[in-house]
Amino acid sequence: MKIKSKPAVKTVTAKKTRTTVKKAAPKAAAKPVEKSVTFTVRAESGKAVYLAGTFNNWDPAGKKMLEKKGDGVYSVAIKLVPGTYQYKFVIDGTWCADPENRDFVQNDHGTLNSVITVK
Repeated sequence: MKIKSKPAVKTVTAKKTRTTVKKAAPKAAAKPVEKSVTFTVRAESGKAVYLAGTFNNWDPAGKKMLEKKGDGVYSVAIKLVPGTYQYKFVIDGTWCADPENRDFVQNDHGTLNSVITVK
């Protein structure tokens, strides 16, 4: 009598491979693009004229405005990121809203601040 043998069972061991995936460094948030904004005001020639606002913590001597032609027109260009800002001109120490800007808000002092929106 013949004994049938069971076929041999082959055991296969699979090698585990470890895949290392490098994570990309987080991208830095894109810095908003600054835009050049020119502020202009008319005042008597020879005055000390400055620009103050939310963009420079209302520093009354933060941004000197220049009278380039001696005609009483003072201007300064500053770079601002998109947003809404309040500002005033300081002419010989007197705070003045922009007479050419119809956008304004009342401030805590009961006077008006001019408003500009940079897009």
